[in-house]
Amino acid sequence: MVKFNLSLFQQGGPMMWVLLAVSLFGFIVFIERTLFLHRGQIRTSQFLDGIRNLVKKGRRLEALTLCEDMPGPIPGIVKAVLMKADAGEAELRHAAEEAALVEIPILERRIGAISSIARISPLLGLLGTVLGMIQAFFGVSLSGTTAYPTFGLLLGGVGQALLSTAFGLMIAVMAHIAHHFLHGRVRALVHDMEYTGHELIQFLLHEANSGNSSEQQEED
Repeated sequence: MVKFNLSLFQQGGPMMWVLLAVSLFGFIVFIERTLFLHRGQIRTSQFLDGIRNLVKKGRRLEALTLCEDMPGPIPGIVKAVLMKADAGEAELRHAAEEAALVEIPILERRIGAISSIARISPLLGLLGTVLGMIQAFFGVSLSGTTAYPTFGLLLGGVGQALLSTAFGLMIAVMAHIAHHFLHGRVRALVHDMEYTGHELIQFLLHEANSGNSSEQQEED
């Protein structure tokens, strides 16, 4: 089994350091996005039940305050809909869509950078290989040795040059996995946003209005 120690890393040429910087940047972005999306995930059903109970009791201001205190995009959708609670269905859905247009780009921020790393890492590795092979060929042409030592020198130079391609492919594979993972988390949050918005709108149009009308009848 080959051990990728520092000496082997240095044999890959100067592009190895570029690839290392790219991989570190991608790792930092991945950790930051993972933590951000994790903070944005809440127990949607429990949160929505709490909002429904507050609205049923006529404590809409408290429901809005709860939305402001909760992290993530879902409370933003709920707040936007509650601000238009007395409007019709079309206006409620428009408010939810406008809030989603604000929240979704925040969720997708910097995820495209990981996708870009997955695309450019093999190219950077290939560039390092080409530069290494050019250096190897020039070293062979200037060595002035016999054929067999020169052939061995050429093979050694090509082998060292291929290290950058291998490293670039490794980074690309990890970046693809990270991008699909984050994209899946975003899709899950967007699905929760759509579900929450739809359920709250239906609640405001039917159950909340019927509950308010029944309370008024009891007072009369």
